[in-house]
Amino acid sequence: MLIHLVSFKYRADVDEDARQLHRERLRTLRSIEGVVDLKVGADVVRSPRSYDTGLLVVFPDRAALDAYQKHPEHVPVARLGVSLSEHIVAVDFDA
Repeated sequence: MLIHLVSFKYRADVDEDARQLHRERLRTLRSIEGVVDLKVGADVVRSPRSYDTGLLVVFPDRAALDAYQKHPEHVPVARLGVSLSEHIVAVDFDA
């Protein structure tokens, strides 16, 4: 299994409605072929080092992750995240 983690730090001018819309759009990605599991959540700790939204996606292998990255349902959601964020970090690792 391959774990794909992404954290989004939204710009200060991004309101709560836009943040919730982004999280809802991320949740729709669970229907993409190759996604074994997908979880999305808002940060609850709110420490100075916290990011605002976390995404965890489980794939069976690297090929499924690569297909997901180019999938026509993923691309516009990824662009939305970029447009709302001041910083995005990701890590992918074998589980």
